[in-house]
Amino acid sequence: MKPIRSKVAVLAMALSAISFGAGYAESPPVRNCTWCHGTSAQGLTPAPRLAGQRRPYIENQLRDFGHHTRDNPYSRQYMWSVGENLSPQTVRNLATYFSTLAPRAANDGNKEFAALGRTIYQVGMPDANIAACVVCHGPNAEGVGEIPRLGGLAFTYLQRRLEQWGEGFHAKPPMASVASKLSPNQIEALASYLSFIE
Repeated sequence: MKPIRSKVAVLAMALSAISFGAGYAESPPVRNCTWCHGTSAQGLTPAPRLAGQRRPYIENQLRDFGHHTRDNPYSRQYMWSVGENLSPQTVRNLATYFSTLAPRAANDGNKEFAALGRTIYQVGMPDANIAACVVCHGPNAEGVGEIPRLGGLAFTYLQRRLEQWGEGFHAKPPMASVASKLSPNQIEALASYLSFIE
């Protein structure tokens, strides 16, 4: 009897997410987000793709904007005032909505560098004491829990974020340490590889 109840519970959650998404797509909070992140939430430079991002990660970032702890320049310029004005329920609703949208790969990196980026992602850089990215972000860069999905994000966004983590902006462990050890070529390679992941 327990397996049947579990399946019914999962089905009910899936159906509620679908109905929530369909009705929520035209809400004012979502419309405000799509000005910069695109109507399908696939991202517009310099705003990242939100579609398919991890729900807990989106929630955390929106709270960090509101608390002014995500301190890189674009966050200060565009997102601090947004985060200040979101209720906890709106934060949850936005995170749920965007996490249920299907992501598409940006496919905009440098293909010549993608092989090196794949090696860094899958194996790490043992000589520099850098663990493989796959350990935290998953085999397809899909993210785990509060750890973000990186797969398919735009090259320019990934490159900029890696550079900013290396400079100490909003760098939660272990990203400050990892990013500060990457050369510009390694950052370009990693961002390129990730941009092609479906």
